[in-house]
Order: sequence, then C-alpha cells, then structure tokens
Amino acid sequence: FATRKEAETALAKMMKDAEDGLFDQSSDKITVEDFLEQWLASKESTVRKSTYRSYTWLVKKHVVPHLGKAKLTDLTPIHLQKFYNMLQKTKREKSESDRFLSNRTILHIHIVLQEALDRAVKWGLLNRNVAKLVDPPRAKKVQFTVWSQKEAAKFLEVCREDRYYVVFLLAIMTGMRKGEILGLRWQDVDFEQSVISVRQSLSYTGKGSEFQAPKIEHGKRAIAIPAQVVEALKRHKRQQAQEKLLLGQEYQDNDLVVATRFGTFVTARNLDRSWYKYLDELKIPRIRFHDLRHTHASLMLLQGVHPKIVSERLGHANIGITLDTYSHVMPGLQEAAAAKFADDLFSTTTDDKSVM
Repeated sequence: FATRKEAETALAKMMKDAEDGLFDQSSDKITVEDFLEQWLASKESTVRKSTYRSYTWLVKKHVVPHLGKAKLTDLTPIHLQKFYNMLQKTKREKSESDRFLSNRTILHIHIVLQEALDRAVKWGLLNRNVAKLVDPPRAKKVQFTVWSQKEAAKFLEVCREDRYYVVFLLAIMTGMRKGEILGLRWQDVDFEQSVISVRQSLSYTGKGSEFQAPKIEHGKRAIAIPAQVVEALKRHKRQQAQEKLLLGQEYQDNDLVVATRFGTFVTARNLDRSWYKYLDELKIPRIRFHDLRHTHASLMLLQGVHPKIVSERLGHANIGITLDTYSHVMPGLQEAAAAKFADDLFSTTTDDKSVM
C-alpha cells in the first residue's frame, strides 16, 4: 500500500470479512509469518503498548525464525512440540554457557501462539487451534534473593546522598515496582495523610517512555508511608525546587517525583547504573532491583504483618498470589505463631493457678 492509512483500512475490511465468513485469501497459501503479521496489526490497538511490544518481540525473535515459513494450514501439534523442545535447548543471548531460555519464557510464547491461532480459527483460516493440543513446559517457580533488615539499612546508608536515594528508599519501604516509582507524580503523594497513591507506571514502549495505567485494577492502590519516608520525600522535593529555580524556563515540569535535572523522565537504564554501582561497592548479596519489592514483602511478613495487608501494598489481585510467592517465609511464621500461642495459653493457665 502507498500509505499506512490505506493498509489499515484494508486490514480493517479484511478482518470484518473474516468475521463475516467472507475471507477471500486462500488459507492454504498463507504462511505462519504472514498470518502473525496480520494478527499483530490487529492487536496493536487493543492491548497496552508494553504488551504489544512483548508480543512483537516474542513473535519476531523466536516464532518467525523457526516456524515463519511453514504454511499456516500445515502447522501440527508435533511442529509446536518440537519447537518447544528446541527452545529449551536454546541459549540466552549474552549469557553464561549453561543458561538457556527459561520455561516461563517458552510458556509466554505458547500463550501468544494459542491466542493468535484462536483468532485464525475465528477468521476461518483454520479448523482447529493446534496449540491447544500441546502441553508447554511447566514454568518453574521464580527464585529470588532478599536482603535482611541490616543489609537493607546498610545499602540505604551508603547511597543516602545519591540522586536516586528516594527511588531505593521507596522500593524497600513500599514494595513499589520500578516503573511505578519512576512514574510517581507529586500529585500522587499526600504528605498530610502520609499516603502514596499508585495510579500509573512509566513504561518504555519502543518509541520512548510514557505513562500507562496498571494492568489490573488492584494495581491502583494507596500505600501508607512512615514518617522517615515522608521526610525524605520533602527533602527531595526541596532539592528539586532548587533545580527548577536554577534552570528557569529550560526546566520541563512533568510533576515527576523522580526526574532528571531538566525535569524529564529518568530511564530505567540510567537508574540501573547507579543501582549496580552501589552493589559492587557493598559486601551484601547481589540482587535485582525488583528483589527490593520481594525484600519489602518478606520483611513485613517476618515482622508479623498480616498477609492481606502485604498483598494490598503490593497490588496483588488476591492474597493467594502473595501467599504462594512468599510461601518460603511461611514456615518460620507458623513456628513463631505456634510458639507464641503456646506461651500465651500456658502463661494464662499459670496465672489462673496462682490466683487460686
């Protein structure tokens, strides 16, 4: 087509014809690659930009190179099973020699293929979805390392003067995700009530950074913050005000809590540079930034905070996700709860006897 608009118009008509059973292409000539390009185009306006970018990357990076040339109608369950088996032996890029694609990544590829082939059935290109006849590898439970209270406190002490100190503090003290912290605005911070409202996240879409709403409704949440965090945020805001004053009209005020000296978005890459610099300096476990979220949840559970409260702070859809994710913490909590219950019970019995 001469223009993108003409192509989109033609695609819209083709999709409508497919829904009406009037698809005029010969389905036995369409390749997997051709179909997936059409499917991705149909998804672009119906999913979050970050989700679309993830779909596109999985399709072009893994599916098309191995299955793209096959005719769509020739695709069989055995093709997919061999494909998944091959992916399990595929090494990750720029990784150690013994690291391969994770089962979780392969499961995501399977989910994308299953959704795409469902659409092919609805469009009348296939009689059945062969992806539903294949069992993908089971995703292993995510393993993560968390810091102790002393390790977290040591890290915060060392980076106290860093520009991104408030980012690390919020991650440890609230369990917010990196994108949620980078997308936090001052209007979302209530100093009087000591509450942060999570309403959006900063995400890189391939065309730059932009705000996105949480994937699920529970992602929008209010998180109580202690006095130390309130004071740190106020101090950070005063420093930011000085930068605005120095730059004057050159400062781009986006109301961001975390911003560059010019008021623009802070990229995850720039934040990571500072993060890993401190990890290299300290003799504490080397963890991922996201593990600060796990650290927050684990420490709260170990302190006896009810899992329901932890679940709400993290923005989980339900408490079951929290309990399953942090089940390794639960045995210790059960032992402590059992000991406390016994101590309270027998101390009460002893007190009653002494009264008699």
